[in-house]
Amino acid sequence: MKVFVEKANIDDAELLAEIQRDSFDDESRTYNNNEPGGPEGYDSIDSQIEFMKQAHYYKILKANEIVGGVIVYVNDSLVYNLGRIYINPIHQNQGIGHQVMKLIEANYPEVQKWWLDTPNWSISNHYFYEKNGYVKIKEEHGLFIYEKCRSVNC
Repeated sequence: MKVFVEKANIDDAELLAEIQRDSFDDESRTYNNNEPGGPEGYDSIDSQIEFMKQAHYYKILKANEIVGGVIVYVNDSLVYNLGRIYINPIHQNQGIGHQVMKLIEANYPEVQKWWLDTPNWSISNHYFYEKNGYVKIKEEHGLFIYEKCRSVNC
């Protein structure tokens, strides 16, 4: 099934916080000693609204249902940060994340390099990002840092 990304708005904040909480908590319970948790603000409605002000925040739609979100931090250097991508656990492993990565990258053809971070214990994230062309470049403070170059000069 085809998915779409669309700019998120304040009315989406509560549902996005709920989906993000479910997604991050599920991942953390699976790979982090049964501990729930995610990055700062992952389960807060106010934080979702703040992210919408600071970044390009998209909702992921499947059959007109919000099933996840993506946050992209844009800057002048053409090196953009994929701040977060998350999908409701009941919709994972259906190819949605891969479709979304292609859509997001297509929305920013000017980008020369993407980067992101993910917890060092998040095995499924490592596999997902590597499958989508990202390369782990270092580890710091319990996070793996990944990059994806789209330019010969990066």
